[in-house]
Amino acid sequence: MQSSRAPSVEDDEEGHLIYRSGDILQDRYKILGTLGEGTFGKVVKVKDLEMDHSMALKIIKNVEKYREAAKLEINVLEKLADKDPDCIHLCVKMLDWFDYHGHMCIAFEMLGLSVFDFLKDNNYQPYPLDQVRHIGYQLCYSVKFLHDNKLTHTDLKPENILFVDSDYDLVYNSKKRRDVKRVKRTDVRLIDFGSATFDHEHHSTIVSTRHYRAPEVILELGWSQPCDVWSIGCILFELYLGITLFQTHDNREHLAMMQRILGEVPVRMARKTKTKYFYRGKLEWDEKSSAGRYVRDNCKPLMRYKQSDESDHNQLFDLIFKMLDYEPSQRITLKEAMLHPFFDKIAPHQRLGEHGAGDVRRDKSLSMSR
Repeated sequence: MQSSRAPSVEDDEEGHLIYRSGDILQDRYKILGTLGEGTFGKVVKVKDLEMDHSMALKIIKNVEKYREAAKLEINVLEKLADKDPDCIHLCVKMLDWFDYHGHMCIAFEMLGLSVFDFLKDNNYQPYPLDQVRHIGYQLCYSVKFLHDNKLTHTDLKPENILFVDSDYDLVYNSKKRRDVKRVKRTDVRLIDFGSATFDHEHHSTIVSTRHYRAPEVILELGWSQPCDVWSIGCILFELYLGITLFQTHDNREHLAMMQRILGEVPVRMARKTKTKYFYRGKLEWDEKSSAGRYVRDNCKPLMRYKQSDESDHNQLFDLIFKMLDYEPSQRITLKEAMLHPFFDKIAPHQRLGEHGAGDVRRDKSLSMSR
């Protein structure tokens, strides 16, 4: 095995590990370069010197709260691996984990770009409908597996859905009068289980990244698996149109956008919430303010976002509408969503579970708990 300089283990002021290309961790993982960065730490590409292949290593900041969160994520990933050793359910595969001088490190299989980064690199040119269908189908299938095992992901967003391989073709787009990227393979994996929560565990009041946050979370009415379904509805819209459905950073404005796009928040929820956004069951919102004008000008009823009146497009919007039901108890479940007509056109070779290898393990899917 090659030897490298022994890294003098140092952290920067934020708690990130200071490293250089060529550093070797655990006498095994040689750092090749940085793949990305987040609040939790960094993701680097490493070469496993024992197995001679590359992988992605998530190096968590040397900060107590992130270290504890990483331990929870490892626990979830280990449970998922027990249930689904062959990753039939499309959750990212954890290959190893270790504590490196206070930095929790988690090694994963190497994957391609996220569906968000691919969209961004493609100038926010939306995905073709057949690709939206296949990505959405896999997402429902994967998250349904979590739900069947008493877990809620709580942080579903396009950044947390990665292509297995993000190679693309350039295709001429006559509307844009230029070439756009079209990903060759739409197989995806679900990542980031750092906020995943078991039914029996403490449920934090606020979960999810803002744009994908369900109304029951904003209104602090308690949440469970249906909050993931809401997020998936927002994601399907974004893949189809290339724009975020709820582009805001403020709770009251977010609720106003929901009302403009989906209709009034149900009185039951408006009256039950302890938050101060409603008065006598009505959202307190000034339509004449600059924020009011912004919402009116930038949001319209959901069905008006449809790009075509073909049945495929109608079916997609019917599904999104059912995923964006305000009432969590009325919201479509992922079991129901998988049977929605929008997914009837999934090609036989893309089918999972009912016709594919996924069914082999269904019987073993006893509930998981920590």
